[in-house]
Amino acid sequence: MTQLGAVAWPPDPIRTERLVLRESEARDRAAFIELFASPEVGTYIGGPRPRDELERAVPEVPGRRPGLFVVDLDGAMIGVITLDRRDATRPGHVRPDAGEAELGYMFLPEAWGRGYAAEACAAALDWFADALPGEPVVLCTQTANGRARRLAAKLGFTEVERFEEYGAEQWFGVRSSVPPSG
Repeated sequence: MTQLGAVAWPPDPIRTERLVLRESEARDRAAFIELFASPEVGTYIGGPRPRDELERAVPEVPGRRPGLFVVDLDGAMIGVITLDRRDATRPGHVRPDAGEAELGYMFLPEAWGRGYAAEACAAALDWFADALPGEPVVLCTQTANGRARRLAAKLGFTEVERFEEYGAEQWFGVRSSVPPSG
Protein backbone atom coordinates (compact mmCIF):
# COMPACT_ATOMS: atom_id res chain seq x y z
CA MET A 1 0.00 0.00 0.00
CA THR A 2 1.17 3.49 -0.75
CA GLN A 3 0.94 5.95 2.09
CA LEU A 4 -1.90 8.42 2.16
CA GLY A 5 0.51 11.33 1.98
CA ALA A 6 2.00 13.41 4.74
CA VAL A 7 -0.66 12.33 7.22
CA ALA A 8 0.43 11.47 10.76
CA TRP A 9 -0.65 7.92 11.61
CA PRO A 10 -2.35 6.84 13.69
CA PRO A 11 -4.60 9.82 14.19
CA ASP A 12 -6.28 10.38 17.53
CA PRO A 13 -9.35 8.15 17.86
CA ILE A 14 -12.33 9.57 15.98
CA ARG A 15 -15.50 9.62 18.06
CA THR A 16 -19.00 9.68 16.63
CA GLU A 17 -22.33 9.55 18.45
CA ARG A 18 -22.08 5.77 18.94
CA LEU A 19 -18.68 4.66 17.65
CA VAL A 20 -14.94 5.09 17.97
CA LEU A 21 -12.62 4.75 14.97
CA ARG A 22 -9.22 3.72 16.28
CA GLU A 23 -6.02 1.85 15.54
CA SER A 24 -6.11 -1.95 15.73
CA GLU A 25 -5.15 -3.68 18.98
CA ALA A 26 -4.39 -7.28 19.97
CA ARG A 27 -7.91 -7.66 21.43
CA ASP A 28 -9.33 -7.25 17.88
CA ARG A 29 -7.73 -10.45 16.51
CA ALA A 30 -10.76 -12.72 17.02
CA ALA A 31 -13.06 -10.16 15.35
CA PHE A 32 -10.69 -9.86 12.36
CA ILE A 33 -10.78 -13.64 11.93
CA GLU A 34 -14.58 -13.66 12.22
CA LEU A 35 -14.85 -10.85 9.67
CA PHE A 36 -12.74 -12.58 7.01
CA ALA A 37 -14.24 -16.03 7.68
CA SER A 38 -17.85 -14.81 7.43
CA PRO A 39 -19.76 -16.11 4.39
CA GLU A 40 -22.08 -13.07 4.54
CA VAL A 41 -19.18 -10.60 4.57
CA GLY A 42 -17.44 -12.52 1.78
CA THR A 43 -20.44 -12.47 -0.58
CA TYR A 44 -19.17 -9.59 -2.74
CA ILE A 45 -15.44 -9.83 -2.06
CA GLY A 46 -14.51 -13.28 -3.32
CA GLY A 47 -15.98 -15.44 -0.57
CA PRO A 48 -14.94 -16.27 2.99
CA ARG A 49 -11.43 -17.40 3.86
CA PRO A 50 -10.95 -20.68 5.74
CA ARG A 51 -10.93 -20.08 9.50
CA ASP A 52 -7.96 -22.41 10.11
CA GLU A 53 -5.92 -20.49 7.51
CA LEU A 54 -6.85 -17.20 9.20
CA GLU A 55 -5.94 -18.55 12.65
CA ARG A 56 -2.43 -19.24 11.31
CA ALA A 57 -2.06 -16.09 9.19
CA VAL A 58 -3.59 -13.25 11.22
CA PRO A 59 -0.91 -11.55 13.34
CA GLU A 60 -1.27 -10.90 17.05
CA VAL A 61 -2.13 -7.27 16.28
CA PRO A 62 -3.99 -7.45 12.95
CA GLY A 63 -4.53 -4.58 10.58
CA ARG A 64 -2.04 -2.21 12.17
CA ARG A 65 -1.16 -0.03 9.18
CA PRO A 66 -1.79 3.47 7.86
CA GLY A 67 -5.27 3.86 6.43
CA LEU A 68 -7.02 1.16 8.49
CA PHE A 69 -9.46 2.11 11.23
CA VAL A 70 -11.10 -0.38 13.56
CA VAL A 71 -14.73 0.53 14.17
CA ASP A 72 -15.41 0.07 17.88
CA LEU A 73 -18.84 -0.12 19.52
CA ASP A 74 -18.84 -0.19 23.31
CA GLY A 75 -15.25 -1.49 23.45
CA ALA A 76 -15.61 -4.22 20.80
CA MET A 77 -14.61 -4.25 17.15
CA ILE A 78 -17.62 -4.44 14.80
CA GLY A 79 -15.83 -3.67 11.53
CA VAL A 80 -13.02 -1.95 9.70
CA ILE A 81 -12.72 1.03 7.38
CA THR A 82 -9.82 1.47 5.00
CA LEU A 83 -8.56 4.46 3.07
CA ASP A 84 -5.91 3.16 0.67
CA ARG A 85 -4.43 4.37 -2.60
CA ARG A 86 -6.16 2.66 -5.54
CA ASP A 87 -3.72 0.59 -7.55
CA ALA A 88 -2.93 2.29 -10.87
CA THR A 89 -3.12 -1.05 -12.69
CA ARG A 90 -6.78 -1.57 -11.80
CA PRO A 91 -9.62 -0.09 -13.85
CA GLY A 92 -11.46 2.92 -12.46
CA HIS A 93 -9.71 6.22 -11.91
CA VAL A 94 -10.65 9.90 -11.77
CA ARG A 95 -7.13 11.38 -11.89
CA PRO A 96 -4.72 11.02 -14.81
CA ASP A 97 -1.94 9.84 -12.47
CA ALA A 98 -4.32 7.42 -10.66
CA GLY A 99 -3.56 6.65 -7.00
CA GLU A 100 -6.79 8.10 -5.64
CA ALA A 101 -7.77 7.39 -2.06
CA GLU A 102 -10.26 4.51 -2.03
CA LEU A 103 -12.78 3.91 0.74
CA GLY A 104 -13.33 0.33 1.78
CA TYR A 105 -15.26 -1.13 4.69
CA MET A 106 -16.39 -4.44 6.17
CA PHE A 107 -18.66 -4.99 9.14
CA LEU A 108 -19.61 -8.10 11.07
CA PRO A 109 -23.11 -9.24 10.01
CA GLU A 110 -24.57 -8.63 13.48
CA ALA A 111 -23.74 -4.92 13.01
CA TRP A 112 -25.57 -4.64 9.67
CA GLY A 113 -28.74 -2.59 9.26
CA ARG A 114 -28.15 -0.23 12.21
CA GLY A 115 -26.49 2.69 10.40
CA TYR A 116 -23.02 1.96 11.82
CA ALA A 117 -21.37 1.78 8.38
CA ALA A 118 -22.84 5.14 7.34
CA GLU A 119 -21.83 6.76 10.65
CA ALA A 120 -18.29 5.35 10.62
CA CYS A 121 -17.62 5.94 6.91
CA ALA A 122 -18.88 9.54 7.14
CA ALA A 123 -16.53 10.16 10.10
CA ALA A 124 -13.56 8.63 8.23
CA LEU A 125 -14.36 10.69 5.12
CA ASP A 126 -14.60 13.87 7.21
CA TRP A 127 -11.23 13.07 8.80
CA PHE A 128 -9.72 12.46 5.35
CA ALA A 129 -11.14 15.72 3.95
CA ASP A 130 -9.53 17.61 6.85
CA ALA A 131 -6.22 15.73 6.55
CA LEU A 132 -5.92 16.00 2.75
CA PRO A 133 -8.21 18.84 1.60
CA GLY A 134 -9.41 18.72 -2.00
CA GLU A 135 -8.44 15.09 -2.61
CA PRO A 136 -11.13 12.96 -4.23
CA VAL A 137 -12.10 9.63 -2.69
CA VAL A 138 -13.30 6.73 -4.82
CA LEU A 139 -15.36 3.67 -3.99
CA CYS A 140 -15.80 0.48 -5.98
CA THR A 141 -18.34 -2.25 -5.29
CA GLN A 142 -20.09 -4.97 -7.25
CA THR A 143 -23.11 -3.58 -9.06
CA ALA A 144 -25.09 -6.44 -7.49
CA ASN A 145 -24.35 -5.13 -3.98
CA GLY A 146 -27.38 -2.88 -3.59
CA ARG A 147 -26.70 -2.13 0.09
CA ALA A 148 -23.20 -0.83 -0.70
CA ARG A 149 -24.48 1.26 -3.60
CA ARG A 150 -27.20 2.82 -1.41
CA LEU A 151 -24.59 3.64 1.24
CA ALA A 152 -22.30 5.14 -1.43
CA ALA A 153 -25.13 7.46 -2.54
CA LYS A 154 -25.88 8.41 1.08
CA LEU A 155 -22.19 9.28 1.59
CA GLY A 156 -22.17 11.53 -1.48
CA PHE A 157 -20.50 9.26 -4.04
CA THR A 158 -21.64 9.65 -7.65
CA GLU A 159 -21.22 7.01 -10.33
CA VAL A 160 -18.34 7.53 -12.74
CA GLU A 161 -18.39 4.24 -14.61
CA ARG A 162 -19.05 0.53 -14.55
CA PHE A 163 -16.62 -2.13 -15.64
CA GLU A 164 -15.93 -5.84 -15.38
CA GLU A 165 -13.44 -6.95 -12.72
CA TYR A 166 -13.11 -10.11 -10.62
CA GLY A 167 -15.73 -11.80 -12.81
CA ALA A 168 -18.50 -9.33 -11.95
CA GLU A 169 -19.74 -5.92 -13.00
CA GLN A 170 -18.32 -3.21 -10.73
CA TRP A 171 -19.85 0.15 -9.79
CA PHE A 172 -17.22 2.87 -9.48
CA GLY A 173 -17.97 6.24 -7.91
CA VAL A 174 -16.23 9.36 -6.65
CA ARG A 175 -16.78 11.77 -3.78
CA SER A 176 -15.08 15.10 -3.97
CA SER A 177 -14.27 16.92 -0.76
CA VAL A 178 -14.39 20.16 -2.75
CA PRO A 179 -17.82 21.76 -2.32
CA PRO A 180 -19.64 22.33 -5.62
CA SER A 181 -19.40 25.89 -6.88
CA GLY A 182 -22.33 27.95 -8.01
